[in-house]
Amino acid sequence: MQIAILLFERFTALDAVGPYEVLGRLPGARAVFVTDRTGPVTTDVGTLALSATATLDEVTRPDVLVVPGGPGQIARMTDTRLHDWLRAVDATPTWTTSVCTGSLLLAAAGLLDGRRATSHWLALDQLPAFGAQPTGERVVFDGKYVTAAGVSSGIDMALTLAGRIAGDGVAQTLQLGIEYDPRPPYAAGSPRTAPAPAVAALRANPGMVLG
Repeated sequence: MQIAILLFERFTALDAVGPYEVLGRLPGARAVFVTDRTGPVTTDVGTLALSATATLDEVTRPDVLVVPGGPGQIARMTDTRLHDWLRAVDATPTWTTSVCTGSLLLAAAGLLDGRRATSHWLALDQLPAFGAQPTGERVVFDGKYVTAAGVSSGIDMALTLAGRIAGDGVAQTLQLGIEYDPRPPYAAGSPRTAPAPAVAALRANPGMVLG
């Protein structure tokens, strides 16, 4: 089972690494980082890079596709070659997934037309322009399409998907293995619960997280 995780310059690290830590540990799975050319791809922070080991041309029939988000997503919204690749590989995978603003790339390629989807809360209002139906849920399944909200929700998405693929027992074991037992120090992980100044700060400067 091939798990293809797309990379692009200025992607958000956890968007890709969260699902990698879960899905890459599924029995019989092999995760591959893929982009235009092999080699290091820099994250949005700029001090970390992941190494792509395969090119778009080399990955044609993945079983699971993961598209992360990040500020670099904006530059790829009109990338015809990338959109063609997304449509081509979407014809074969059992699951097509995204994290954060990665759903905007799927939507721009025409893959979420008429489908329910989610994204980072600051980007939800962009989905309708591409025919998608936005929802504020943390993880959304619509057929074989699975979208996750902002950054950390990619772990939730991957664990839920692992349960669909390999069964609840395997997914629970993976969750225990990575000790995913979140107990955040603040109730600030959602615009519904975060203090108003934090929400206002991000609305005034979405570039802090979205580029």
